[in-house]
Amino acid sequence: MKNIAIIMGGYSSEYKISLISGNVVYKFLDQTKYKGYRIHIFKEKWVYVDDADNEFPIDKNDFSVTVDGKKTSFDCVFNAIHGTPGEDGLMQAYFELLGIPQTSCDYYQAALTFNKRDLLSVLKPYGIKTAISYYLNQGDEIKIDEIINKVGLPCFVKPNKAGSSFGISKVKTEAELPVAIETAYKEDNEIIIESFLDGTEVSVGVINYKGEIIVLPITEIVSENDFFDYEAKYQGKSQEITPARLSDEMTQKVGAVAKRAYEVLKMKGFSRSEFIIVNEEPHMLEMNTIPGLTTESLIPQQAAAAGITLTDLFTNAIELALA
Repeated sequence: MKNIAIIMGGYSSEYKISLISGNVVYKFLDQTKYKGYRIHIFKEKWVYVDDADNEFPIDKNDFSVTVDGKKTSFDCVFNAIHGTPGEDGLMQAYFELLGIPQTSCDYYQAALTFNKRDLLSVLKPYGIKTAISYYLNQGDEIKIDEIINKVGLPCFVKPNKAGSSFGISKVKTEAELPVAIETAYKEDNEIIIESFLDGTEVSVGVINYKGEIIVLPITEIVSENDFFDYEAKYQGKSQEITPARLSDEMTQKVGAVAKRAYEVLKMKGFSRSEFIIVNEEPHMLEMNTIPGLTTESLIPQQAAAAGITLTDLFTNAIELALA
């Protein structure tokens, strides 16, 4: 039996969703192969939480836990932390230093993909299309006319380094722009402002499954709200149609772009890339490397459509990490 630490929580606004994801992994773990340990990672504490919700501190020197005098170390870490420090490279680097295998991509890829500006800049030379962008760092002068001249209206204002739907605004008028910028700065000290892409939104899961990089069935996002915001993503305010209502040709095209991005970046583990298809061309918005793993989340939906159970999905991630 391998000891598997399932890390969940994190330091960002997404910690509640991460706890749900982590508990789903714990529930569906193959108990004939693995003993799962729920590890809560918060700024104020790192603790192992047992089935009775008793907490035991993690020794950060070697990432072990001692319960009733018995020390337990872990064979592998299943990373279910959305946002920092699980999706931005910090935990990946920590585990690499300790020599503990973990299920997500390596630290460089995590840091790169977590930064939307840097990710899109790296992928552009490979022919991957994106929205027109304008960048701001906290403290920069805000030149409203310059921003609108570049990206137009409506536009989207987003935190640059945040894996969530928090802090995102769709701006329709010049007057709304300063408020949207302040909202985004509550989540991050860097902002990306993007032109509005009017098209079909899709989410594409790419994973290494049994040693082969595969594209999962694509999901089409039809939001009841103005865009795929927190309510739409997590509170049922959207239709998520898997497989997406795309032609075979477009399915192949957007899948090929998502797979190319995965391969170019030398990714491992899970990835879920968001695209908007405009004039028959997929435009990438972002890539998530610790996507939601709740039973309602997109990657589990896509895996189910591909005939992959949650237990198989999680076993595959662990076995690849151990290998």
